[in-house]
Amino acid sequence: MEKEKEKDTSETVKANEIADFILDTGAFLMASGAHSGRVWRNCKRIAGRYGYHLNINPTFTGILVSVWDKNDDSNAVTRYKTSPQNLVHLEVLTLISHLSWRIADGITSFADARVELEGIKKQKHYPFWFVAFMVGVSCACLCVLAGGNVVDAGITFLAAMVGSLVKYYITRKNFNQFLAVIVASCATTMIAGADTILGIGKLPEITLATSVLYLIPGVPLINSVIDLLEGYFSASIARSLYAASVLLCIAVGMTLSITLLGISKF
Repeated sequence: MEKEKEKDTSETVKANEIADFILDTGAFLMASGAHSGRVWRNCKRIAGRYGYHLNINPTFTGILVSVWDKNDDSNAVTRYKTSPQNLVHLEVLTLISHLSWRIADGITSFADARVELEGIKKQKHYPFWFVAFMVGVSCACLCVLAGGNVVDAGITFLAAMVGSLVKYYITRKNFNQFLAVIVASCATTMIAGADTILGIGKLPEITLATSVLYLIPGVPLINSVIDLLEGYFSASIARSLYAASVLLCIAVGMTLSITLLGISKF
C-alpha cells in the first residue's frame, strides 16, 4: 500500500492572507446556502491549522472576520466582505467542507487550497431550462398529492415552469429580487388561474395554491431556525425578515393576478 501523504507542519501563513482566504470561503458558503454554524466550523478549522484564533460575525449580506496569532496578539487582522448574490448550491458546501478538513490535516497546502477554492467557486449550476422543467414537475406532483387530477397537474406544471423562467430572466437583468418574485408569482397565478376560469380541472384552487410553491424561500427559513438555535440571533433575524419579505411578495403577485382574473373564491 502507498504511504499516506505526510502532514506539512512547517507552513506559515500571514494573518492578512488567512483573513482574506477565510473571508472568501465564508462569504461564498453563506451565498451557497450554509447556515452560520457551518460557516464558523469550516473557517475555524482552517484558521486553527495555521495557529490563528478566529472570530466571525455573519450577517445576511456579508461576513466580518477577525484573526489573530495565538503567540502574538499584535499579528491580527479584522476585515469585512459582502457576500455575492444568494444562489443555493449545496454541492459547494460539501466540497468546501472536504477542503477545510484537508487543510486542517495538513494534506493540502495553503497555495493549493486557494487554487482549489477558486475552482469550487466556478462550479456550474444546472442549466436554467432544466431547473425550470424540474420546478414544474415538482409543483405538478404536489398538486396530485393534494388531490388534483391530471388536468390540474398539467396546468400547475406549465404555470410553475413559466414562472420559474420569468424569475430567472428578471434576476439575470439585475432587477430587484423582490420584484422578480412578485412578477413570477403574478405570471404563475395568471396561468394557473385558467383552471378556475375555464373550469376544466377537478380542484382549481389546488392548482393555484401549489403552482407558486417553488417560490417559497425554504433554505433561508430553515437556516433562520438553525441560526436561532445556535445563538446567531442577528443572522437569524435577518434571514427571517428576508423569508417573510419573499412570502409577502408571493402574496402580492397572487393577489394582483386573482384580482385581474376576477376570481372571487380562493
